Amino acid sequence: MRLPAPARRALPDSLLPMIDVVLFLIVFFMIASEFAPTEPFSVAVPEAAAETARGEFTLFLSAAGDWGFVGPDGVVVTGEGALAALDAARDALCAAKDCVAEPPVLLVKADLAAPAVTLAKMLPQVQGFGEVRLLTVGG
Repeated sequence: MRLPAPARRALPDSLLPMIDVVLFLIVFFMIASEFAPTEPFSVAVPEAAAETARGEFTLFLSAAGDWGFVGPDGVVVTGEGALAALDAARDALCAAKDCVAEPPVLLVKADLAAPAVTLAKMLPQVQGFGEVRLLTVGG
């Protein structure tokens, strides 16, 4: 007795190429993205007419008057050690490039409720910067 050969079922479309494309896109966006460093504490900045948000280094001042600094390697330093870490990071930058011809810019991100006395006492302690800019939000 001759039995007819069973009909071949069509194979479902493979999802592997789509998975490969999705993984390539994930890797691409991970490489192309620039992740912002974590801030030592949240800061509510004051309002002003214009915003100046460019600087090589950012120093944070909390509402309680605590200092914070995120180093180039992503290490967060708070308290009095923040100013020392800022000096060390500036010295490392100046060893790599000519800071006399183009001095670095320090960006200070101070909380709106931060004591002005603390900010005023900090200014003589930071030396070797071309400008010290206070970060504000455009009003």
